[in-house]
Amino acid sequence: MISSLFSRFDPSSSIVFTSNWFSLIIISSFIPITFWFLPNFNYLIFKKIKFLLFQEIKILTNLDLFKGAPIIFFSLFIFILLNNFMGLFPFIFTATSHIITTFTLALPLWLSFMLIGWINFTNSIFSHLVPQGTPSALISFIVIIETISNIIRPGTLAVRLSANIIAGHLLLTLLGNLTASSSQFILFSLIIAQITLLILESAVAIIQAYVFIVLTSLYLNESRPH
Repeated sequence: MISSLFSRFDPSSSIVFTSNWFSLIIISSFIPITFWFLPNFNYLIFKKIKFLLFQEIKILTNLDLFKGAPIIFFSLFIFILLNNFMGLFPFIFTATSHIITTFTLALPLWLSFMLIGWINFTNSIFSHLVPQGTPSALISFIVIIETISNIIRPGTLAVRLSANIIAGHLLLTLLGNLTASSSQFILFSLIIAQITLLILESAVAIIQAYVFIVLTSLYLNESRPH
């Protein structure tokens, strides 16, 4: 039984499973085996999403240098999107609302981008630390600021995704707790508000997955020479 407002974000508070992390496995049921062999409706939807996402990534990154990047970003987009939507179902833990999941996604990507940049395009990485036109007296200060901003990027990516998912789910939980002791008119208003908020949360699930991919592709783009 859920005993507090934040217990729904506790990975060990599941009613059905001993660990709510099983939600990461449940999403595999949305992609049946036939998806990979037969051109069906699901395949066409995924293909359309992949085409649109590839067009965005092509604008932000140099595909000649990073040929495998679109596949990585598309897989990550689908993974985050499905996990965001899974959390909209009752009694299912939203893995992307937990900082452990989001940070695990953000940190390896950031580390790989940094390694690619420092190993292959060292001069370009150094040039990003000092923006063009910076006064000589401020160079040391700007280098420190740019270095700190680069280091905290995986943390900001992780917090941005988890915080946006948590915020909407908390509001849904608060509205749901008010329905038990409400009059008929207020109950009807709360139901309408919850349906509207659920539609908005569906949009947030898509937008946050897209924002995560766009930001990571921008970070990759900064590791190449300009």
